[in-house]
Amino acid sequence: MMRSRVALLAAIVLFAATPVLAADAVPTEMDPVKAARAVRLAEKLRCLVCQNQTIADSNAELANDLRGQIREQIAAGKSDDEILTYMTNRYGDFVLYQPPFKATTVLLWLGPAVLMLGGIALLVRILRRRRAGEVALNDEIALTDEEKSRAAQLLGGEPGKKQS
Repeated sequence: MMRSRVALLAAIVLFAATPVLAADAVPTEMDPVKAARAVRLAEKLRCLVCQNQTIADSNAELANDLRGQIREQIAAGKSDDEILTYMTNRYGDFVLYQPPFKATTVLLWLGPAVLMLGGIALLVRILRRRRAGEVALNDEIALTDEEKSRAAQLLGGEPGKKQS
């Protein structure tokens, strides 16, 4: 009888302590919501070593450090905007995979379009010059009958003359 009471009391104490254990904070790596948030933030930041990858995709040591900083900031209770502001204050707008459009980033946004338009203009110019050159070249090639017969002699070769 005494054993059953002790076992019952032990069971009550264990079940009563269960909510206390559930209240413990779950590390970011274990919390799927925080882990997904860290991945979303990492996909918004450029790897400063690779430059063509997000820090979520990169295996560079700096990208690992930046992912660690994101996890630390999330654990500290910072919002996504606060974390992104911290990263841009520390590393500049270039760390953002989609930097904002402003005076310092205008070349990043408009540079490819300007280069493409410049390339198209250069191509059109070259094609026009080439076409104009072909017309002029065709006009210069027009031979007189005497020049044509002389060319035929030279190309056909005259008997008795040695060709060089």
